[in-house]
Amino acid sequence: MHYMTRAGAVRAVDGVTFSVERGQSLGLVGESGCGKSSIAISLLKILPDSARILSGSILLEGVDILPLSEDEMREYRWKRISMVFQAAMNSLDPVYRVGDQIIEALELHVGSAPSEAVERVRELYDLVGLNHSFIPRYPHEYSGGMKQRAIIAMALACEPAIIVADEPTTALDVIVQDRILREMRKVRDALDMSMIYISHDMAVIAEVSDVVGVMYAGRIVEFGETKDVFENPIHPYTRALMSAFPSVTGEKRELATLPGEPPNLLAPPSGCRFHPRCPYATEECRSQPPPTVRRGVHWADCWNPPEDQSP
Repeated sequence: MHYMTRAGAVRAVDGVTFSVERGQSLGLVGESGCGKSSIAISLLKILPDSARILSGSILLEGVDILPLSEDEMREYRWKRISMVFQAAMNSLDPVYRVGDQIIEALELHVGSAPSEAVERVRELYDLVGLNHSFIPRYPHEYSGGMKQRAIIAMALACEPAIIVADEPTTALDVIVQDRILREMRKVRDALDMSMIYISHDMAVIAEVSDVVGVMYAGRIVEFGETKDVFENPIHPYTRALMSAFPSVTGEKRELATLPGEPPNLLAPPSGCRFHPRCPYATEECRSQPPPTVRRGVHWADCWNPPEDQSP
């Protein structure tokens, strides 16, 4: 998926492939601007006017939803795939009661009768830990954490097969963030629902995901089971991310910084896109696309994986 600008095409999502199994949680992690949110809006086909999906397919339960019209997509959004956005306040109509917004989604997408919709909202509030007394209240009467829980409840309303959560806890303090993450795990387990969780926070990804994809410059550069990726990262970029966040266990160490910044996706670097910032870069890295290094289901695209270096 590229953004068309006057300066040219910004290659925001470039050759990305992954799959998510039923009941599985996939984490997508990387710096800002690496294409994580662009993947999210591509999956639901809620693209801005400047964006174009140029090739590929989006298979949802075996059906390619990419060629579907906007009217046909309405049969899939909410009911089969839904999204939790980062800014809860921007996702709620400020002049419309929160409960009524969820009821409207149920009536439009499921065809629920008014009494059934009200009862479903009560169930959803129980599920995400909100008091029923807040159902008839307006968004400004909710705290930040409560608004985020309400958005999660709305995304769950039609019992979708998969939820895309785009940094839903970034703006919250760590205590509220932990509570919401626990609620999301509980809901996922209870409904056997799949999830794609997007974040720049490695610690959050470690907590919520079964498998993880590390993104850089519009591509997934490393992918595998979360435990394997965190304990034995292959790609130098993954190792750099791991070295840049603190741990509450083990010896104290100085946090590493990653020099430079992600490349301009109007004209990505040749070869490996990470080579301008990589301490292990060679001439091959600068000139040729990297090969895929595999360790079972764990893989990374790298010419020179620094296997002898600790993350």
